[in-house]
Amino acid sequence: MTRTRSIDEEAVATIRLLAVDMVEKAKSGHPGLPLGAAPMAYTLFTKIMRFNPANPEWPNRDRFVLSAGHGSALLYSMLHLCGYGLGMDELKQFRQLGSRTPGHPEYGHTPGVETTTGPLGQGIATAVGMAAAERFLATKLNTAERALIDHFTYVICGDGDLMEGISSEASSLAGHLRLGRLICLYDSNHISIEGSTGLAFTEDVARRYEAYGWHVLSHIDGNDLAAIEQAVRNAQEIDDRPSLIIVNTTIGYGSPHKQGTASAHGEPLGPEETKLVKQAFGFDENESFVVSDRVYDHFHAIAERGAALEAEWQTQWQSFRQEEPGLASALTDLLAGRFPESWLPEMPKFTTGEKLATRQASKSVLAKIAEKAPLLAGGSADLAPSNGTLIGAAFEAGSYGGSTFHFGVREHAMGALVNGMALSKMMIPYGATFLVFADYMKPALRIAAMMQSPSIFIFTHDSIGLGEDGPTHQPIEQLAMLRAMPGFDVYRPADANETAAAWLLALKRRKPAALVLTRQGLPVLDDADGRLRNGVTKGGYVLAEWADTDDDDDRRIIIVATGSEVHPALEAKTLIEQEGFAARVVSMPSRELFAEQPAEYRAAVLPPTVRARAVVEAAATFGWHDIAGDGGIVIGIDRFGMSAPSSQVMEHFGFTAENIAARALELLNRK
Repeated sequence: MTRTRSIDEEAVATIRLLAVDMVEKAKSGHPGLPLGAAPMAYTLFTKIMRFNPANPEWPNRDRFVLSAGHGSALLYSMLHLCGYGLGMDELKQFRQLGSRTPGHPEYGHTPGVETTTGPLGQGIATAVGMAAAERFLATKLNTAERALIDHFTYVICGDGDLMEGISSEASSLAGHLRLGRLICLYDSNHISIEGSTGLAFTEDVARRYEAYGWHVLSHIDGNDLAAIEQAVRNAQEIDDRPSLIIVNTTIGYGSPHKQGTASAHGEPLGPEETKLVKQAFGFDENESFVVSDRVYDHFHAIAERGAALEAEWQTQWQSFRQEEPGLASALTDLLAGRFPESWLPEMPKFTTGEKLATRQASKSVLAKIAEKAPLLAGGSADLAPSNGTLIGAAFEAGSYGGSTFHFGVREHAMGALVNGMALSKMMIPYGATFLVFADYMKPALRIAAMMQSPSIFIFTHDSIGLGEDGPTHQPIEQLAMLRAMPGFDVYRPADANETAAAWLLALKRRKPAALVLTRQGLPVLDDADGRLRNGVTKGGYVLAEWADTDDDDDRRIIIVATGSEVHPALEAKTLIEQEGFAARVVSMPSRELFAEQPAEYRAAVLPPTVRARAVVEAAATFGWHDIAGDGGIVIGIDRFGMSAPSSQVMEHFGFTAENIAARALELLNRK
């Protein structure tokens, strides 16, 4: 007698086979993880998590992060069945041009995807930021009578995630902070692309995570739904530690010839093996993308449950709006992607001629922002005194209302945590370090650019001008790297006033941004009429006009400079004019904003008829030749720096008024 299959069994098999069919139709993808991990995802979505598919942005929803993003077909199957509006036609277009089912999950592209994942380790590290945001916001917004924020963050990660260094950094910090609402299910199948994980990964993961301060549950059968559910519910009760649940699975489960092998990881099973898998799960081998009415009805009930949960929460939200109208209005703006006007600070006043490093100006501006924005928080990778990022009490275990995060020497993780906090849409997070260590943060910066998360990154010690620390700490190519990322704003202000304007833009534009700041003091420029701050909003502007009025373009030169090099450029202008030529100085704190301006404005700042141009920046010349044009030069540095006092290094590499003027005059005399 054939046993009737339970709805749980049929649903899990449906999830597995939808994923297999997606990969098979695309002839590309990763079927192994969905086949092995489907019971975990099913348990989370149907028995554990609080979410409303009709409103994927419900602020108090539980977050789900598929850190092993190569298994995206598993997530798309869940989103389809749960009613997120991801239709069957989208599943059939898996990995195809223009579909909402790309090869790896993309935030903002597919409803229900909480963060972009794929680069291994980024997902679990971003999830730590999400869990930190939940604790911060709960402390700030909840009362004894009202729990406006009280959700969990769930992760499914794999062996590859835990091999990557970023997961070690993030997990160490999560344990230190005792983030009890972070629950990670580790899909332990002992297979990577090259074969058994025994080739390179033999550590005791359970003991490692216990050493981090996590609550660890081991030896959970990946096909035992009841055991998975009980493990998660046990983890929910552990309020003072994050939890790692080690779930033993078989990659490619159900595939007679490929399960448990590396070939199940990253390639389609093939037509014949796919038929055998369908037979193994009791499905018609000749049918694809099959979901029974029974399974759809089952998931429809889960969606109804989610709508009821949000309706209960909305009652609390309405009460909050009545009790805290100002804060509620600000949160509404943030959730809609706007920075609240009521939180915009009055910028500090700076004395013209005073010497002030832009990192110090940033510190003053940040303090003003903190006075007005209660949900601003961030910190540094153990460099806060140098970065100027201490703004109040510490965010620490058991005291989650502090605004200063001590990330420790963990730049990789810091970038991802800032992204995770930004994705709450209710926090204004930032992270800081030296510019040269942006290299450590590059993957997270790139993910921020992809997601367009409002993540703010402060990079100080921005050039060879930091001096004696030498070439290991003197950034050269980092500015070009940051500017090369699409959708990423980079600001390198020339003085305190430009720094203030850059901060306001970083807040208001609600997209990833880097503030690149000096260690050395720079003269504060005269901005009595607000010309500098207004100019920054356009990315580049005329700071000092040429003195002549005869319109002889052959005797004119435009000097374009950024950051600390604006000041020797202004001095060079005087030297050039003493030789009978005319010079205009353009400050260009943001290439990205300047490129957004109308062509008429850009032509007014950089007239095409003036072909003599000198671009000056103490960094790699890469990327500046389009501004210099075929009649211009770029004064930069295309080698590594030297260890010596700042002024000596800058002089040695030619970032002096005298050298800039000499190079400009050579150009003009040739013409």
